[in-house]
Amino acid sequence: MLAVGTTTVRTLESWAQTGLTEGDTNIFITPGFEFKVVDLLLTNFHLPRSTLFVLVATLAGLEHIQAAYAAAIRERYRFYSYGDAMLIL
Repeated sequence: MLAVGTTTVRTLESWAQTGLTEGDTNIFITPGFEFKVVDLLLTNFHLPRSTLFVLVATLAGLEHIQAAYAAAIRERYRFYSYGDAMLIL
């Protein structure tokens, strides 16, 4: 399933774990997390060392994300919320 944004990833994966369709979640996606729903993600280039970067690297693999970030820096992509985006397959 394609998620658009990291908040959507957390929402869908929280639902998959709990079955709840409303309320708060405390899900924190870090290496070792087993995705049950999301396998594709469209998201921004997040700040390195941020929790959002960790989520993205957990889904795609750290080496893939590091390579994508190196290419983005080389090509002068914009980072942060209103920057360029990437599609993780």
